[in-house]
Amino acid sequence: MKSLQFMTRPAPMACLAILVSLNAAIAQPAKEYAPTLGQPGKDVMWLPSPQLLVDKMMDVAKVTPEDFVIDLGSGDGRTVITAAKRGAKALGIEYDPNMVELSTRNAAKEGVAGKATFVKADLFRSDFTQATVITMFLLDEINLQLRPKILDLKPGTRIVSNTFDMGDWTPDEVVRPEAPCGTYCKAHFWIVPAKVEGTWKLPQGELVLQQKYQMISGTLKTGNASVTISNGRMNGDRISFAANGTEYTGKVTGDTIDGVLQATRVAK
Repeated sequence: MKSLQFMTRPAPMACLAILVSLNAAIAQPAKEYAPTLGQPGKDVMWLPSPQLLVDKMMDVAKVTPEDFVIDLGSGDGRTVITAAKRGAKALGIEYDPNMVELSTRNAAKEGVAGKATFVKADLFRSDFTQATVITMFLLDEINLQLRPKILDLKPGTRIVSNTFDMGDWTPDEVVRPEAPCGTYCKAHFWIVPAKVEGTWKLPQGELVLQQKYQMISGTLKTGNASVTISNGRMNGDRISFAANGTEYTGKVTGDTIDGVLQATRVAK
């Protein structure tokens, strides 16, 4: 014969205690995500740029409300938020969805949600072509991988990198905050140069240019005379050099130069 088994009914006070515990668990808000210094990411570990340096990066890039700033690997969003506080439209590209949510909350707390946005994306597959300023805190090798894409951006686009450089592309400027701000406390600044290498036809002769990033060299031919140019440099879409004691300057737009220097590129 099978024995009968009885289930003991919980005492009323025990039921009340269980109900209170369940309600407390349900009412407890979820803990907000908090990143850890040095935590691994897709391409680099997370270390935030010191705010003093972020401010200096905005200064050297001369960020204004007319700018569209894109931060590559935007982390907790502080660089994007700082740009937005200066009136710029700013976008953060970040692979970690938790960081995207965190930075979105941070932007809302700082009152710039309308100007600061964040997307979860791979920076190597992202489009930066609309940016007027690009900021980053990556690694030398990552910067080098991005360099060809950056050099194809619109001439005059400003690039600022916390600490890490671009190989043999010498910065136009290196800056530090006035006050110490830790280990990663230096910014490299570049302006994307127009591409001018080649042969240009001038009213008075011919200009042949060689180019390495923002530095240019070459020869100016007038009649039967040919002289080597000096102090050749690109500043975004602005070209300048000296030859025969004359300073030449102009603005490069595609295959034309307008200014003191008037020239048209000769088709290859």
